[in-house]
Amino acid sequence: MSIIKVHDRNFEPFISAKQIDERVSTIADEITLEYKDKNPLFLAVLNGAFILAADLFRKITFQSEISFAKISSYSGTSTTENIKQLIGFSEAITGRHIIIIEDIIDTGLSMQHVLNQIQGHHPASVKILTLLFKPKSLKVEITPHYVGFAIEPKFVLGYGLDYDGLGRNLPDIYAEVS
Repeated sequence: MSIIKVHDRNFEPFISAKQIDERVSTIADEITLEYKDKNPLFLAVLNGAFILAADLFRKITFQSEISFAKISSYSGTSTTENIKQLIGFSEAITGRHIIIIEDIIDTGLSMQHVLNQIQGHHPASVKILTLLFKPKSLKVEITPHYVGFAIEPKFVLGYGLDYDGLGRNLPDIYAEVS
């Protein structure tokens, strides 16, 4: 891995594909212990979580389902705090165990929006899984149950995360060079 340029910004290696894969495997093992007899519904938040969701779901070894919701709150390198739901979920979730899969929790506003919508459908339980968590950036109280990596407030891309549409396909995660 070396420094790369995306649009007008430079990014350096931050978290390797190997580290991500190892952490996703560990989280899948934790979920398996907790949910193997519960047939949970995984709800992946698009676009950023699609790679994480695919990698995680292939490591789940018990009966479960997956669905997707799409929201948007980013413009360029920062959150707009204006959350738009673009595509909702269609599965019945009343009485179901839900595991929300998110790529990154930054301010927490997007996740709060998703949680509010899900709680209105009376699930049996809801847990949050995020690959990256920026606790110092939170503007609302959100506590993910499964965290890949807690990171400082820096702009990152790769492994599903993008900068104005580019960089999602990178297998590693890169951080903006200061």
